[in-house]
Parts: sequence; C-alpha cells; structure tokens
Amino acid sequence: MIREDVLPGLDLTVTAAANQLGVSRVALSRVINGRTAISAEMAIRFAQWLGGSAETWLRAQAQFDLWHAGREKRIRVKPVHRAAVTPELVWDKRPKTRIIIRRSIQELR
Repeated sequence: MIREDVLPGLDLTVTAAANQLGVSRVALSRVINGRTAISAEMAIRFAQWLGGSAETWLRAQAQFDLWHAGREKRIRVKPVHRAAVTPELVWDKRPKTRIIIRRSIQELR
C-alpha cells in the first residue's frame, strides 16, 4: 500500500519518506517490501505521518500476517486432552500481569 499508493501519490522516494519518518531508508524499505513487519514504533510513525491510529496500522499488519500464514502452509496442531486439566486465565489488578490457575476436573465438580 505504501509503496504502490502513498509514495507515488506524494511524489516521494523511499529515502525522502524515511527522512520524514525519522527512520533509515533501509528500515522503511524492509517494511514496504514485506521483509519486515510493521512494529509498534513504526505504526506510531505511520499514524503521525499519514493519519489514522497506530492500532489501525498494527491491525492491518496482523491481518496480513494471518492471511500470509494461512496461504503458506497448513498448520497442524495436536488437540489437547481436556480431561486432565482445565486452565483458566485470571488477570491480576496490575496491568499485563497474568496468573494461570490450573484446576483438575475433580476440583471443578
């Protein structure tokens, strides 16, 4: 999108765009050529540069990653046997802290 639409529309080279974003030409080139994912920091830069929100840029990256992963290979996962242990995720009052509590089926009955 940036390579095909934004740079030509603004009549910018990768080098000029990188200068405006405050990143190296190589860093921007890796993102726009699909060799590196958009990081949180780059999402903030794109949001400030082109508008929108950093969350929108990160969601677009996540959607692309999921699409790409689904096309490249079939992901195989062995199913978990739920009879032994049921995990519950409980969030602590502190942000981004999680405690995993495991209870056996017998305790749940």
